[in-house]
Amino acid sequence: MKKYLKIFLVFSLINFYSFANAKEIPSSFADLAENLMPSVVNISTTTTITTKSNPFPFEFPPGSPFEDMFRDFGTPQERKTSALGSGFIIDEKGIVVTNNHVIQGAEDVYVRVDGSRNLKAKILGADPGMDLAVLQIESDEKFKPVKFGDSDTARIGDWVIAIGNPFGLGGTVTAGIVSARNRSIGLSRYEDFIQTDASINQGNSGGPLFNMNGDVIGINTAILGQSGSIGIGFAIPSNSAKRVINQLIEFGETKRGWLGVRIQTVNKEIADSEKLDRPRGALVASVAENSPSDNAGIKAGDIILEFDGKLINEMKELPKIVAETNVGKKVNVKIWRNKREINKEIILGRLETSDDFKSQGAIPKKPKEKRIEGLKISVRLLNKQDIEMRNLPKDTSGVVITSIDKDSPINYLQVNNIIVEANKKKINTIGDLDNIVKMKLRDSEKTLLIAIYNNQNQRTYIGVKLN
Repeated sequence: MKKYLKIFLVFSLINFYSFANAKEIPSSFADLAENLMPSVVNISTTTTITTKSNPFPFEFPPGSPFEDMFRDFGTPQERKTSALGSGFIIDEKGIVVTNNHVIQGAEDVYVRVDGSRNLKAKILGADPGMDLAVLQIESDEKFKPVKFGDSDTARIGDWVIAIGNPFGLGGTVTAGIVSARNRSIGLSRYEDFIQTDASINQGNSGGPLFNMNGDVIGINTAILGQSGSIGIGFAIPSNSAKRVINQLIEFGETKRGWLGVRIQTVNKEIADSEKLDRPRGALVASVAENSPSDNAGIKAGDIILEFDGKLINEMKELPKIVAETNVGKKVNVKIWRNKREINKEIILGRLETSDDFKSQGAIPKKPKEKRIEGLKISVRLLNKQDIEMRNLPKDTSGVVITSIDKDSPINYLQVNNIIVEANKKKINTIGDLDNIVKMKLRDSEKTLLIAIYNNQNQRTYIGVKLN
């Protein structure tokens, strides 16, 4: 009997110890949500799209030559498209964090605060590489911010809540747990997602993922499945995001470290042939000429085992670690070459200014546009790429129409038409066209003769009666 009593007491103590050390299941998220909701905002954007209405009572078959022949007919029609997303305030002055894909290509950005006030915001900076953007609310009032937590301490199974704007239904709170860490799903250049089963839907993008202390440990970014939440959502960890956000606030752009190598996974066969103890590190497939790695003597075939004191267990870890290292820093790199370990010192370059980065076509800068008020259009300067792509004469100069108002005197033209002359004067700059239009508006005869290349690259003269 005493023997059974001792066993019972032992099990009782074990169970008591387990329950005492387990975190309590929250009875309600209400207090936490109420405190955090004023810091979460709804984001809406607008973009103008110009299309031509079909002037015929029938449609041409897709691919028909008549499609191109009659493309210039019809009345141009502008329509506004809108997109919805979420964000959160990180500074009382109204600095907002969201996803880049929420605001990409937007003409106007509005932030809805407290579910009632729409305030205009400007974009301070955006990073497609990590899908992040930072906005500034254009208001002098003070806002309630939230702070970032340490995402590295988030454990699988921890409770989290997401607040956002799914399907335009602002102020929506969902709860779940951290389902997995260090997920890579092939959406962006730098991936280290937190996976959660808190319900994430379209419109939640850019919203915060909170821990139970009310700290932001992730920025909700992606879902699997187009029909809505299926219990698998992904968030950018706060520790990865903070560095990028700080750079966007300070510089309006990112400054990432750059090695100048293309890498691949070290599999078992490669590890065996190189006499490496196990598959680890990142195999250098090629080295960019005059890159930091080239200057330091790194060669194709080397395996990078350690970077700046950090072990590289998997290939995908290296780009993230390099990107988070300061540009210009001298770092020690351990590599495996000819079946032995050697050290190299590398001075990091900047990814965004490298030829390697530019060749990938990442983050192209949008050409500057200007409004020509007299014609009620917006234009940008014709560039070499336009001339080559459209096979125009090499000495062509002019401006490309980027948008046309409905009440424009040339509303029958199309976006991407090129204005090359005005009143028989060659257009070399946007200012040339603007000045000619302004002078003509002061004239008693407000008729302007312009020469254009239409979208079939046909040169045409058009008489325009200015309003």
